Amino acid sequence: MTAYLIRNVSVVGGAPTDLLIRDGVVAETGAGLTAPDATVLDATGLVALPGLVDLHTHLREPGREDAETVESGSRAAALGGYTAVCAMANTSPVADTAGVVEQVWRLGREAGLVDVQPIGAVTVGLAGERLAELGAMADSAARVRIFSDDGHCVADPKLMRRALEYVKAFDGVVAQHAEEPRLTEGAQMHEGEVSTRLGLTGWPAVAEEAIIARDVLLAEHVGSRLHICHVSTAGSVEVLRHAKARGVKVTAEVTPHHLLLTDEKATTYDPVYKVNPPLRTAADVAALRAALAEGVIDIVATDHAPHAVEDKECEWAYARPGMLGLETALSIALDVLGPQWDLIAERMSRAPARIAGLDSHGLDPAPGVPANLTLVDPAARRVIEPAELASRSRNTPYARMTLPGRIVATFLRGEPTVLDGKAVK
Repeated sequence: MTAYLIRNVSVVGGAPTDLLIRDGVVAETGAGLTAPDATVLDATGLVALPGLVDLHTHLREPGREDAETVESGSRAAALGGYTAVCAMANTSPVADTAGVVEQVWRLGREAGLVDVQPIGAVTVGLAGERLAELGAMADSAARVRIFSDDGHCVADPKLMRRALEYVKAFDGVVAQHAEEPRLTEGAQMHEGEVSTRLGLTGWPAVAEEAIIARDVLLAEHVGSRLHICHVSTAGSVEVLRHAKARGVKVTAEVTPHHLLLTDEKATTYDPVYKVNPPLRTAADVAALRAALAEGVIDIVATDHAPHAVEDKECEWAYARPGMLGLETALSIALDVLGPQWDLIAERMSRAPARIAGLDSHGLDPAPGVPANLTLVDPAARRVIEPAELASRSRNTPYARMTLPGRIVATFLRGEPTVLDGKAVK
C-alpha cells in the first residue's frame, strides 16, 4: 500500500498542515512532516474534508444497468468526493431479501471506489402490503440498517408502526418517502401558482407534511428511529422542528436540487426538472436552506436518480422523475452555504455516517483515523458538461451551469480513487 504525504492542506477549514497517510489510516499530522517513501501531494489552497457520505443514492443495479451500474455510480460518487453511499432498494428485483442486498454489497466491494451500503425495502416488492425480510437483511453480510420503500410511501400506518417496532431491535432506521398517495394521484409538479398557469395537475405540499406528522407521532409512540427522505416544503420543516423539540428520534435530509431550484423551472417543460417530490416555491427553498443551517434538517442527500435517455427525453407527462446528483452535490452545498467547512462536513459526512451506522466514515482527518477523505479546491469554478459526467445517464439539471469548487482527490482507506480530479480506475 502506497503512503501519501499531503502537504499544506487545510483540514476542515483550519490552518494549513501536513497529513501522512499510511496503511489505510492517517498516521500523522503536523507542519513539516517528512516521509521519504511517501508520494507527495502539494495541497496548497485545498481543503481536506472527511469523505462525503450519501444516504440516498439510486444505483439501478440489478435491473436497469442501462441507466447506471454499481461501478459507474461508484465512480460518479468518488468524483463527487464521496467515500460511502447508501444504495436505495428500488432495483429489479427489489432489494427486499438478504440475497439481493448482498449482491449489491458485493458489487460495491468489487468496484472498490466507495463503500456501497445497501438499503433494504420495508415491504415486499415495495408494494406496501407486508413487511420484507428486515431481520434477514440486517443479519446478512451487508448488515443493512436503513430500510426504505423510496419512490413509494409506506402509506399504511399499521404497517409503518410494525416496521418501526421491528427495526428498533437492531437500532435500525426506517427512511420514509413522505407522500400521501391519495393526494398526489396524477400529479405532475408542485401544486401552486405555476401549476395552475401551466394546467398541470399539482402535488400539494400537504401530501408530504401529513405523512411526516403521522410518522413522527408513530416514531415517538414506538421509541424508534425515523428518517425523512428529501424534505421539500416549509411546512415539513415546521413539523420536524416541533418533533425534534419533543425529543422524537427523527432525522431528515434535503437534496441539492431542492436547495437551489424552484417550480418555475417547469415552465420550460424540460423533463430534466421533473422530480419526486417536485421542485417547490422560492419560499420553500428559503425555508429549507435556513433549516439546513439550523440543523432542523440534518443532512444533504443527493437522491441521485439516473435515467436512460428514453425515460427522460420525452413528453413531460411520460418522463420518469429524478435527477443526477453525486458529481455536483458539494458544489451546490458550497453555492448555498458558502465555505462553511465545518457545517458542510457535518451535513455531508459526519451526520449521514452516524445515521447509517458507518463507523469508519464521517471522521475528520486525524492520527489513527481511517483515511477516508476528500480534497477540495474551493477557488475553482467549473462548467457542468453532461457528456463529461461519469454516470451512465445525463439527466443533470445543472448542465452548462458554472458551479463553485472542484474535487481534486478522494481517498478510500488510504487508497486514492480520484487524483487531480480524475478517477484512478
